[in-house]
Amino acid sequence: MTKQYDEFEQARRAANDMQNHVIDEFIAGRIDRRGLLRHGTAYGLSAALIGGALGAPRRARAAGKPDATIRVAITAPSTAINPVTAGDTGSLCMLQQTGEFLLFDTPDLHLQPALATAWSANPAGTVWTFKLRRGVKFHSGGTMTADDVVYSLARLADPKNGSNALSTFKGVLSPSGIVKQDDYTVVFHLDAPNGNFPYLVSSDNYNAIILPKGSDAATFEKTFDGTGPFKFDSYTPGRGASFVRNPDYWGKPALPARTEFGFYANQQSQILALQGGQVDLLQQIVVQGAQGLLNDPSVKIIKLRSSNHREVHMRCDMAPFTDKRVRQAVALTLNRPGIVQGLFRGLSDLGNDSPFAPVYPSTNKSVPQRAMNIAKAKHLLAAAGVKPGTQITLTTEQVQEIPDYAVLIQNAAAEIGLKINLKIETSSAYYGKATFGNSDWLDSQMGITDYGHRGVPNVFLTAPLESNGPWNAAHFKNKTYDSLVADYIATVDLQKQRVVSGKIERLLLDETPIIFAYFYDYLAASVPHMSGVQVSGLGQVFLQNATIA
Repeated sequence: MTKQYDEFEQARRAANDMQNHVIDEFIAGRIDRRGLLRHGTAYGLSAALIGGALGAPRRARAAGKPDATIRVAITAPSTAINPVTAGDTGSLCMLQQTGEFLLFDTPDLHLQPALATAWSANPAGTVWTFKLRRGVKFHSGGTMTADDVVYSLARLADPKNGSNALSTFKGVLSPSGIVKQDDYTVVFHLDAPNGNFPYLVSSDNYNAIILPKGSDAATFEKTFDGTGPFKFDSYTPGRGASFVRNPDYWGKPALPARTEFGFYANQQSQILALQGGQVDLLQQIVVQGAQGLLNDPSVKIIKLRSSNHREVHMRCDMAPFTDKRVRQAVALTLNRPGIVQGLFRGLSDLGNDSPFAPVYPSTNKSVPQRAMNIAKAKHLLAAAGVKPGTQITLTTEQVQEIPDYAVLIQNAAAEIGLKINLKIETSSAYYGKATFGNSDWLDSQMGITDYGHRGVPNVFLTAPLESNGPWNAAHFKNKTYDSLVADYIATVDLQKQRVVSGKIERLLLDETPIIFAYFYDYLAASVPHMSGVQVSGLGQVFLQNATIA
C-alpha cells in the first residue's frame, strides 16, 4: 500500500457516512468525475478527500456481455424459504435474490446506503434514526414506506415468531422500539446502547430483508416479493430457482437478463457442474475437496477475508476443564500457522482465542498472538494436577474440514498426555434441539462448532460467551466479561471500541473457554470470463453487475 493511499484511507475514517458513500459510488464506477465533484462538494468533502478518490483505483462496472443468463450452483436450502426462520446457506442466498436491506455491508465491512439513505444515533447510542429511500417499489406494485420497514423488522424482533434473527436482536431491539416517525423515517429505540446497530439491520443480518406490510413469511417462496434488481420467475424445492431483471428497479437495471440457481447436495457435484459447463458460478467452495480448483487456470477463484470460524468449546463446569490452566494448556498445543497452511493452504487468518477476527476494525492488534508452547502446556497440566492419560470426549459434526481439525486437536493434546476420544456426528445429531439438555453441541464436554461470518463481532461476543448466552456451549460464566461486552457494544467511537476489545481479548486469553484458532477466507469459483460478481462471507451472491465476456 502506498503512503498516499494509506493517508487517503486514514482521511476516509474521519468522513461521515454520506461522504464515504459518494467516494464509494465513484470508486465503484456508478458516478463519474463530474458527479464526484458535484456530490462531493454538496456533502462537504474536503479537497484532499476528492483528490484521493480521483487517484484511487476504480472498480468499473463489469465490461462484458449484458443480457446474459447467469447460472449458479448453490447449497440446497434445507427448509422452506422463509424470511423469518431461514438460517442455512442456501436459504439466505435465496432471500437476497429479490429482497433488500436498509444498508449493504461491503466486503471490506463498510456500510453503504441501500433502502435507507442516511442514519444517525443520539450521543448515547440508544436511539438510531434511519431515512428511507423514496420511490422504491415492491415487485407486487406497492411503494415502500416506513410502515413496511416497521412491520418487517418488528416481526424479526418478536420472540413469539421464532425468528432466526433473535440471536442478533435479543437484548438489543424489541418490537415496540421500532417507530415510524413519518412515511420515510424510522426510529429505533434500543433496549441498550449499541454502537454497531446499523450492521444489525444491514445485509449482515440476512433475515432483515424489507417486505410489504402484512405479507405472510410462510408463503414467501410462492412470490419472492421484494424490492431488488431481480424478480421471481420460478422456484422448485430441492431443484432450483430462476429470476429475471426487474424493469422497475429504483437503481441501475441489472446487467443479466436472467439468473438460474441449481440446488446441489455437496461440493463435489457442484465442482463437476462447473467443470462440465453446466454452471458459471459456485456459491462457495472450501479448500478441503476443492484443492484441484485452486490451481486450475480455467477457473477464477473469488477470495474474501471473513470472520468465518470454528469454535472449540471446553465445558468450564466439567472436569478437567473447571481449571482454566487445563483449557490454556490445550490451546497452547495447537500449531496455528500449520493448521492454516494444512487445512486452508494459507487462505485464512490466525485466531487468538477471542471472537475479534483480524478483519474487524475494532480488533485490538496490540494483544500478543498465542503460539504453540508444549513445555508450558505440560507445566500447566501438572500444576492443575491432571494426570497423564486423562480422557476427554470431543464431539463435533461431519462438516467441511472439521473432522480433520478434530484429529489435529486429538494429536496435539496427546503431546501433553491428554487422550481425546472423537465423536463425529451428522449436523442434525450434533445440534439436536439446540437447547441445553437436548443438544450434543450445548451439552458436550468438548466440541467444535461452525460459525458463519458477521460484519461485527457482537453476536459472537454474546450468544456463545455471555453468562446467559443461548449458545454458551462452554458454560462460561464471568461477570467481568459480561460487563466488558456491554461496554463494547455500547461504544460508538472506534478507538474506544479498540480499548475495550483489548480488555476482552486479554480476559479470554486468560480464561480460554473457547479456542478460536483461525478465521478462514470465504471462497467462490467461476468461469474465467465472468466479471462483476460480488459475494459476502455469509454466502450471499449479488449478481446485478455480473457479465460474461
